Amino acid sequence: MIVSWIVSRFPFLKTAFDPHFPFSPKQFPFFYGWVIAIVTTIGTLFSIPGQTAGVSVFTDHVIAATGLSRVEFSSAYTIGTLTSGLLLPFGGKLIDYLGARLTVIIASVGLGLTLVYLSFSDHFISVLNNFVPWGNRTSMGLIVMAVGFIALRFTGQGILTLVSRNTLGKWFNRRRGFVSGIANVFISFSFSAAPLLLSFWINGFGWRGAWLSLAMLVGMGMSLLGWLFYRDNPEVCGLRMDGDIGQSQDHESVESNVSHQNVAKVGELTAQQAIRTIEFWGVTLALSIHALTVTGITFHIVDLGQQAGLSEQQAVSLFLPIGILSTLTGFLAGVISDRVRLKWLVIVFLILQLAGFVGIAHLNLISWRIVGVAGLGTSGGVYAMLTTVALPRLFGRTHLGAIGGTQMTSMVIGSSLGPSLLALLEDMFGSYQQGLYTCCLLIPFALGLTLFSRE
Repeated sequence: MIVSWIVSRFPFLKTAFDPHFPFSPKQFPFFYGWVIAIVTTIGTLFSIPGQTAGVSVFTDHVIAATGLSRVEFSSAYTIGTLTSGLLLPFGGKLIDYLGARLTVIIASVGLGLTLVYLSFSDHFISVLNNFVPWGNRTSMGLIVMAVGFIALRFTGQGILTLVSRNTLGKWFNRRRGFVSGIANVFISFSFSAAPLLLSFWINGFGWRGAWLSLAMLVGMGMSLLGWLFYRDNPEVCGLRMDGDIGQSQDHESVESNVSHQNVAKVGELTAQQAIRTIEFWGVTLALSIHALTVTGITFHIVDLGQQAGLSEQQAVSLFLPIGILSTLTGFLAGVISDRVRLKWLVIVFLILQLAGFVGIAHLNLISWRIVGVAGLGTSGGVYAMLTTVALPRLFGRTHLGAIGGTQMTSMVIGSSLGPSLLALLEDMFGSYQQGLYTCCLLIPFALGLTLFSRE
């Protein structure tokens, strides 16, 4: 209804968002899904400023500029992330309703504007503090940063990431794991290298200049790229998944008829139907535990490293070997996922998480540091694969946005609690170990759900 009203008022938009404008995907000499694989990977990379990996390097600089304590800053981040997570089911339905092309433009422009807002957050705090007589700098700081983090996490970590993953999942079926594995090679390495690269960026331009330049890059660059190349699914372009030609029944239709003793997917499930399955919660809880703990580790990596006797550069540099391992594991996990049940991959994923969390809890010891890097790196690769492959395989494509939005809500809520949980326990005990051990205690719950799942 909203789209129809907009198109009726601005008829040129009908042409601008026609799947065959400014070019037709059918005219490409190869399957257009490979173009989708490239641009959706780029779309996920452009979400880095809204991810914890992109925020963590700015943390100490913004704390110093705003005058907030680490716990207060973490609380604002938690409020922003939690609120954005609660909004994501609506965002997922919006993707199903508006389509990938329009959604990616809205998300990119929104993320760019948010970065501009955050780059002047310290000035906004000062202005509010002067004009609101009953307030103080701390309360104004919490409000300003919470609002910024709501928009940052909703547009970046939420919608831009979700629409990119879902779009890739809609274009492939038989080769979904293989293609996601290739995409994850670039995504995993880039996410892990991002803190180090952004650290150099901040050193060159300052934290404010770095955010402003990222705003230009995302707001203008990604929105244009999304309009040119994103397409919602192959059918609207007159194509089939995987580039199959002349088949009366595609592989996904055949797969839906497989006995559900082996495969949980029994058709195109709605979000309400999907969340009633043990398969949904087994995968979702495993992903959420990873999001909670790794977000907390990433957010406090500089302080965590200092407690272990590492400099800021040494602590941030840990993400490089993690990224290399995540890259290799992500590709292998994607290839393997086309041949085995997701159930076994989720079990391995949880075991690797456990090793990573315990290893990081003892970061001061070289042997445990190696275990921590290995655990986080390999589990990160499996995590990236599961976020792309699991839902379309289990529940189909029709309501993928709504189902993905619901799953993303759980993951974002987890990531919102991570920084505050570790900060509060560190404040209580003087160490991050207790917080990491607490996260380890969550793994048996996800493992139990996975063991009882059919798929």
